Amino acid sequence: MTDNEPYDVIVIGSGNAGLSAAASAAHHLGPGARILVLEKAPREWAGGNSTFTAGAYRTVFHGLEDVLPLVSNVSEEQASRIDMNAYSEEDFMADLMRVTDGQADPELAKVLVQESRPTTHWLHQNGIRFNLSFHRQAYTIAQRQKFWGGMVLAVQQGGKGLIQQHLANISRLNITVLYNSPVTALLSTAECITGVTISPNPGPGYNVYALGGIVLAAGGFEANKSLRRQHLGPAWVKAYVRGTPYNTGDLLTTSLNLPKHLRAVSFGDWAGCHSTCWDANASPTVGDLALTNQYTKSGYPLGLMINVDGERFVDEGEDMRNYTYAKFGRAILHQPEGVAFQLWDADGAGWLRGEEYSRDVVERIEAETLEELVVKLESKGLRSPMMFLETVAEYNNAVHEFQLENERDGGKVVFDPSIKDGLSTTSSKGGLKLGPDKTNWALPIIKGPFLAVKVTCGITFTFGGLKTCPQTAGVISESTGKTIPGLYVAGEMVGGLFYKNYPGGSGLTSGAVFGRKAGLEAAKRAKAMS
Repeated sequence: MTDNEPYDVIVIGSGNAGLSAAASAAHHLGPGARILVLEKAPREWAGGNSTFTAGAYRTVFHGLEDVLPLVSNVSEEQASRIDMNAYSEEDFMADLMRVTDGQADPELAKVLVQESRPTTHWLHQNGIRFNLSFHRQAYTIAQRQKFWGGMVLAVQQGGKGLIQQHLANISRLNITVLYNSPVTALLSTAECITGVTISPNPGPGYNVYALGGIVLAAGGFEANKSLRRQHLGPAWVKAYVRGTPYNTGDLLTTSLNLPKHLRAVSFGDWAGCHSTCWDANASPTVGDLALTNQYTKSGYPLGLMINVDGERFVDEGEDMRNYTYAKFGRAILHQPEGVAFQLWDADGAGWLRGEEYSRDVVERIEAETLEELVVKLESKGLRSPMMFLETVAEYNNAVHEFQLENERDGGKVVFDPSIKDGLSTTSSKGGLKLGPDKTNWALPIIKGPFLAVKVTCGITFTFGGLKTCPQTAGVISESTGKTIPGLYVAGEMVGGLFYKNYPGGSGLTSGAVFGRKAGLEAAKRAKAMS
């Protein structure tokens, strides 16, 4: 590499958003396109946080027949036993607005929803291989596979498979990827962004330029303790980093400190983030490249979560797991010691996914009785065993009262984890006093052996980012209110979509939708400038 060597498009970041942008640019420019992907991390950390996902994409689809051409894990016999509702644009938009309390930018949201389906098909055309997500998004009920939560597609081999397939596509398109290449400056003229300064370690820094512009896809600031403290609050210094340690917000800071005429606009929920229930025995500072998403502990809807003082603190049955898991990490972080215990009896534990709860993944704390269990939990940090037992006893009594009333009414409410079934702790005798009522899937905790696991808060990605043009993925200028020529954005750096929470799977979809746009627009500009 030498100074002043021009590229058509430069993409910063090798995750789902960045590699989608690079592929999109290559398709538009055709053979001979000069596209460069820069990655701060070494090769083994390629993919950023995308590597650590389950590889799920939330997308509009018209029913089972619409998604079958995209997947390769469904036989004709299996298809005959699947129950799957369509997921419309109205459904997607309603879910997005509901979980963000109506704060999602309506224009960004509209583009995300409307382009989710064509983008998923475009990914498939680019070698991304999907499965129906039987293991995460379906339950076997009465010998039928019932899909739930509006999300059915996951990439083969999860996030690791997603990045391997993206990189294979990038290789087919003859796109250059440089690792250990952090960008330390955005270069500009008085009118536009022209290139970047790369400061490899080791080696001297150098500049590279792009005719079409720069696509920012370098992630949020979730791995930066200082920025977490500044924007999320002091408690977030203790949050465990769920994914890459390289997402430290450098390019966000750089973009917000450009010369005034090119300075980006800070936008979205800078006090919010995606944070989930995470294995308390995981590393607090970095994700595990082997286990990746398996440290997530998302089986709480079928059990209880109890803090070290023996108290419940969330309604585990508030909604389908897809719509609560990204915010319940925050709830755990604000508990004493920043931890909690998830609890099930033998029946509830039977519904747990092995990938998250098998013995080779998590420390399973088990006992034949609850009294024996709390003794074991004391050595794991439980401070109030008597309150723990009282909490569970009150919960079981409330479940029993609901069941009696339900039986008197003809047993109309039946346990069904694929819907919000209404099995609750609220009856004519009232509800719980020792914590919030559980409004769905309120199964009794009475049958041994009992299982508990210790969880904490794992931060995935931050919601604050840059103001973005929904149609072009161009970065908006603070001084002009128009897009900054030569500067585009995708992935976690797009601000304004997610507030406080998000619908599961919409992060990868957003990365691909706006990455595809950013690459296309940068390529168009490269053609115009050549």
